[in-house]
Amino acid sequence: MAVPSPRFLLIVTLALLTGGASGRADISNPQANAKAREILAYIQGLSSRTDRKILSGEFTAFAPKATLALPEATYQQTGHWPAYIGVDYRNFDDGTIDSATANRVALAYWRAGGLVEVSVHLRNPLDSTRGGGLRDRNVNLSGLLVPGSPENAAWNGELDLVAAGLHELQQEGVVVLWRPFHEMNGAWFWWGKKPPEDFKRLWRYTFYYLTRSKGLDNLIWIYSPNMGPKAEDYYPGGDTVDIVGLDAYTDNVDRLHVWGYGALARLGKPFGFGEFGPHAPKDPPGDYDYRRWIPAVEQGFPLTSFFMTWNGKWSPPNNLHAREFFNDPMIVNREDLPRWRE
Repeated sequence: MAVPSPRFLLIVTLALLTGGASGRADISNPQANAKAREILAYIQGLSSRTDRKILSGEFTAFAPKATLALPEATYQQTGHWPAYIGVDYRNFDDGTIDSATANRVALAYWRAGGLVEVSVHLRNPLDSTRGGGLRDRNVNLSGLLVPGSPENAAWNGELDLVAAGLHELQQEGVVVLWRPFHEMNGAWFWWGKKPPEDFKRLWRYTFYYLTRSKGLDNLIWIYSPNMGPKAEDYYPGGDTVDIVGLDAYTDNVDRLHVWGYGALARLGKPFGFGEFGPHAPKDPPGDYDYRRWIPAVEQGFPLTSFFMTWNGKWSPPNNLHAREFFNDPMIVNREDLPRWRE
């Protein structure tokens, strides 16, 4: 495990003390590479368009189970590949962080002209059990950030594993839509529903560790709370966030059921749906009519620039009218994306 330099610790200390301003900025990481800046600028411009303005996305699977089977099924049904795919570094079979297969899938999609998102259902760094403590409720977030403490060493070790996977993608020229700590306003993950200031410090520490200490300049940072109350309360500042989104599992895509849009839209960042699945977070029946989604979003969430449908029976090819959905003139599919500079 790399030991953070004194300069990094000074940067992080100042960042944790000062916080960050909200609002739109060029890109959160001043050292971000040209390709990341180009892709973010493209996403920032989508909401002002009159068509081809919403990036289609599909989650593939977790860690070693990630494949392109679902995007392939979408292509077979609709004639279109989604604009971006999602992978997650969590291996739920053994509780580890595992980037190898996920990276192979992400790189293949990038080379085919698509965008890629990486998330990770992080382990509780203080839990040594096989399960990894994803749903532990007793984690003191501030305790992870005390320099030189065993807790901080464990947290840095967790970040080192994640950074190694992201670095592999950077070496291959891949820009990553990076979505850490999702659904932090809910109580189901170890980082969730904590005191907002503690979470903001954790986010900001992670941002500076991955960008300054680990040199990851290929990341576009996504803040993605769950739909519902306090969606904006955990926002760590516009200088560490590039994109914002809501995770929403519901058939009712409207402002009465999906709370949080107004607060996030006011932050001045590109907005989208970090996760979407019809029905509910469990046991979808697979009978959702995806033709309903675009009109509902245009009416209730007009700044929407991207979405990621979850896999399994939440996904369009496993529901109704995927073809009409992916052929809607508002949708940006893989073939509609620009060719990014080499």
